[in-house]
Amino acid sequence: MTEGGPARQNGTVAELALTARLNPSAADARRGVVRLHPEALTALGLREWDGIMLVGSRRTAAVVGVARPDTPAGVALLDDVTLSNAGLREDATVVISPAVVYGAKQITVSGSVHATRTIPAATLRQALLGKVVTVGDAVSLLPRDLGPDISSTAATQALSRTFGIAWTTELLTVTATDPRGPVSVQPNTAVAWGAGAVAARDAPAAAVASLAAGEAPVGSNGGGAATRTTPPGETPSISVEDLAGARSQAAKLTEWLSLALDEPELLRTLGARPHLGVLITGPAGVGKAALARAVAAPRRVVELDGPTIGAAESGARLREVAEAVADIGCGKGGVLLITDIDALLPADAEPVATLILDQLRAAIAEPCVAFLATTAHPAGIDQRLRAPDLCDRELALPLPTAAVRKALLEQLLRRVPTAELKLDEIAARTPGFVVSDLAALCREAALRAASRARENGEPQLTQPDLLGALEVIRPLSRSGMEELAIGSLGLDDVGDMAETKQALTEAVLWPLRHPDSFARLGIEPPRGVLLYGPPGCGKTFLVRALAGSGQLSVHAVKGAELLDRWVGSSERAVRELFQRARDSAPSLIFLDEVDALAPRRGQSADAGVGDRVVAALLTELDGVEPLRDVVVLGATNRPELIDPALLRPGRLERLVFVPPPDAAARREILRTAGRAVPLADDVDLDALAEELEGYSAADCAALLRESALTAMRRDVHAADVTGADVLAAQTVVRPSLDPAQIDTLRRYAESRG
Repeated sequence: MTEGGPARQNGTVAELALTARLNPSAADARRGVVRLHPEALTALGLREWDGIMLVGSRRTAAVVGVARPDTPAGVALLDDVTLSNAGLREDATVVISPAVVYGAKQITVSGSVHATRTIPAATLRQALLGKVVTVGDAVSLLPRDLGPDISSTAATQALSRTFGIAWTTELLTVTATDPRGPVSVQPNTAVAWGAGAVAARDAPAAAVASLAAGEAPVGSNGGGAATRTTPPGETPSISVEDLAGARSQAAKLTEWLSLALDEPELLRTLGARPHLGVLITGPAGVGKAALARAVAAPRRVVELDGPTIGAAESGARLREVAEAVADIGCGKGGVLLITDIDALLPADAEPVATLILDQLRAAIAEPCVAFLATTAHPAGIDQRLRAPDLCDRELALPLPTAAVRKALLEQLLRRVPTAELKLDEIAARTPGFVVSDLAALCREAALRAASRARENGEPQLTQPDLLGALEVIRPLSRSGMEELAIGSLGLDDVGDMAETKQALTEAVLWPLRHPDSFARLGIEPPRGVLLYGPPGCGKTFLVRALAGSGQLSVHAVKGAELLDRWVGSSERAVRELFQRARDSAPSLIFLDEVDALAPRRGQSADAGVGDRVVAALLTELDGVEPLRDVVVLGATNRPELIDPALLRPGRLERLVFVPPPDAAARREILRTAGRAVPLADDVDLDALAEELEGYSAADCAALLRESALTAMRRDVHAADVTGADVLAAQTVVRPSLDPAQIDTLRRYAESRG
């Protein structure tokens, strides 16, 4: 660039010196897009979505986009990651020039341990598609969903499934590109993880930094190196006092450590070996590692990260464990902690597992050494780990209750500037959330507050921020089964069905809301309910409304989802389903199309799989281990096919008939479904409801949808739906209810009283 202004080349400037500003648009956040005024684009001879080179204290590349018209011509809007890549601060000068960008044959990136372990290369390529990068750049997983031929749907869905909510804040580092220089990620680019992971960088927003406060969230493993030694007395990021909901487990673990490490002679006098090996179990993210670190903090701790070591070769795994054992032994003493040990010692053990177990036995045999291990999958570990000379004790952490969730939210937000918050409401609406889920909820709320603070300059987290975050954050799925999201829908939003709603309230909500009344009257609440009725009459809709009214976590299984061809797999899936429901109580198990899951025994030709599933269901419903604060709700349109043993008292004992809608019910359904549909004055819903005899609730909603499409066919710019549109739609959407089937179901209902 020549002194006094930009150099010109073929009618355009070769480069421009502009003032770098932070882009306030949330849509551009961390996506590697630099916004320039149209005049600057013209001066540089660039089109939107071309590649550009940026020079600050460091050279980097990015994609250029058009800024809003009110953006000054001399300003370049950069997101925080691009500012950092260019080595710039706000209001510094950045030199921008066109860049020759090649499609990358291959790029290599590094990220956090969790990211490298869970995000496959195909998903990584989807997230980075269209981004322009150079070696050494930080790049986010937020897809560049702006510009031509770029779609983020597949990438965001895949990242949410594999990595959870943390993908929105994860930053990667580009370690190598082929060819060298600025490259763009193409659909045929080979994207790979590099050797050696780096810790994810924190989001820059002030509210997020205030929330994080430099600490890992309670219940996270924290990432980091495979082996870490903590000297005795080092202050942990989480103290025992912070372990809301786990203080009884912390007290028990503290007592065990004290007896085994501080008073071994007392144990020997009483004929017991001063040996301690504890397996800490509980759902992922519930705080197992945090509990172990907080309790063991006064002592010397050698910690191994199971997934990191488990991903290495056999020899490297054995060497890491041997080095940790040598570090904890030799008279030094302390606590050997292995997090997520199921990744290091899985159930399908390799030959090296025997050598690793021998090393752990050698560690525990040393004087004043205790062994702690954590796992979210206790059934997936090598069973030899539970031998008396290894982990002879087990400590379980349950999912937090509503009161515990409130305490955890108070702890997570204790350093955050907030307005008046109603954390009781948030806690009631988050059944099934663990600590890491609540931390993700607070982060999402902080991001919303940070976006608002950029406009009015006052960083403060409010109740609407938390409520808005609830629409985005869901508890991480612990299994392949569907967990229905709880929204604002309640039983009051269900039109008509007064008797059905009352029966469900008594059978499901009363036991959870008024357990003292059942105890006072000396009766056990119902354990299960069967909803039956014609298809399309709102059985699943009722379940969603019921979950919203009771703020329950719902575990939904459809038909034969639990059935597996492998012997024992179906029964194990039933046990795991009920165990998850117990852990997330108060909860509702919803067995949709239960006639396919539990048919009459002795009448199937599936090698007895169906019979064993029915037996497993009966055992869980009415077995030795009681169901506390868990209600089972089945739904079917063929109740006569269900095994009779499942319908006796103590199991699915309440049978609730969901009738087809009558005229009054159809009127309410049409009004509810038509709230967002602009109906013309000639559409009479009362008269229409009378005409729709034989229409189910689904049919009524489909009729209004088809009417709106008919209006669009008439005029794509139509402002409302007319009576003629509704009449035309009636010729397309026909009633689906079968009178013979309805008559059969009514007779069945009468026979059951």
